[in-house]
Amino acid sequence: MDTQTERRQRLENLLHLARVARGWSRAKLARAVGRDPTKLVPESGNPKMDYLVSLAEVLEWPVGDVIEAVWNGSSNGAQAGTSTSGAARCFRDANEELMSAHKDGDFRKVVDLSREMFNLAQNGDERTHACIREAAGWDGLGRYPRVLEAARRGLQQGPMSLRLRLVLQATLANAQYTLWELTPALGTCEVLARWYEENPPEKTYDFKRVAYVHYVRGHTRRRLMVLEPESLESHCDGAIADLEKAAEMYSKLSDELVDTNLLGIANTCKGGILEVEVERGLRTPGDAVGQILDGLDAVVDLESGGLTGDWIESYGWWCIFGSNIALRHLQGRDLQQAMAVLTNKAMEIADRLDNWAMRERVFTMQYTLHQNVVDATGLDLQFTIDDEDRSLITSTMGRFPNFRPLGWKILETARVVQTL
Repeated sequence: MDTQTERRQRLENLLHLARVARGWSRAKLARAVGRDPTKLVPESGNPKMDYLVSLAEVLEWPVGDVIEAVWNGSSNGAQAGTSTSGAARCFRDANEELMSAHKDGDFRKVVDLSREMFNLAQNGDERTHACIREAAGWDGLGRYPRVLEAARRGLQQGPMSLRLRLVLQATLANAQYTLWELTPALGTCEVLARWYEENPPEKTYDFKRVAYVHYVRGHTRRRLMVLEPESLESHCDGAIADLEKAAEMYSKLSDELVDTNLLGIANTCKGGILEVEVERGLRTPGDAVGQILDGLDAVVDLESGGLTGDWIESYGWWCIFGSNIALRHLQGRDLQQAMAVLTNKAMEIADRLDNWAMRERVFTMQYTLHQNVVDATGLDLQFTIDDEDRSLITSTMGRFPNFRPLGWKILETARVVQTL
């Protein structure tokens, strides 16, 4: 069956569902979606947006879910018992192909194969496993709301092994933190931290999950210390304790597992501690920003510097932590100079790693700095972007719902310059 025919069939199914749910005649449904009753389904199989919006209102579904159902079928992808090669295969075969795709960085294929795995699954553990794989694929694509959806779906699969549930809960917490759903993130981390205190892992490798929980909780508290100033001291003290614990554990695990990338994660923790210490009054802003700028000597040249993966990412986050400090505490020339270096290097690293969470922070802080200058000087200065920025801002808006209002403001008011 060709793509056009498949979409027409999916649309027919949705229309039938709408009629049954509403108890409407075909004519009444046609009026609701603005179509002739004899031509309720577009011949092309590609309905216009106003049609989809109207159908979503009839179904009482989010518009995105209707679009997903028409274009890609059910949320779990391929039909059970099928594969991309057309031959029946088992869950393990699909998982092996998925791991190869993940190694190659083909995250779109990871998502497609994880959905096939879900349909091939024979029990709760296999369905949960498929959701974990799907979350990893969406994370690789920077589609964090989809990470959240996959984690939640996995946790709804009923009885599952303890290890899989803990992995999913940690995945959920990190997605919540990334999307600035900080109170739920903190709550999820509290549950996990309490569990690991009472039930420490027996295998060395599994301590990575414990370190990860402290990492996420520490950074969640780091963000909350600004949003909840009435709890500044407790959030700061908790963040420092968690990030120090995570850095210590990742450093130890790096030796035991012979994995230098874990030292990169420990370095991210150390950068976060600098930001928290400033807010707690344990370090001056100038000293912290100076230490962060000095640390960037390690990533002057990303191509020949010898650093990879988590090590490079850690210095991108150092730039973000430094920018946070500068925006809150520096002024005048010191602020301008620090922000110029930090945001430029952060965006360079974000582009190198295709890190959307880092891009969202850079765009937000660049505009915040611009607005601070406008407010301080009273000058009518335009924010300037280029064509590449416009494309990246648009994509960032799709990945971070909380960024959309600011993204729209930038796209509607910024001056766009042509790049040579």
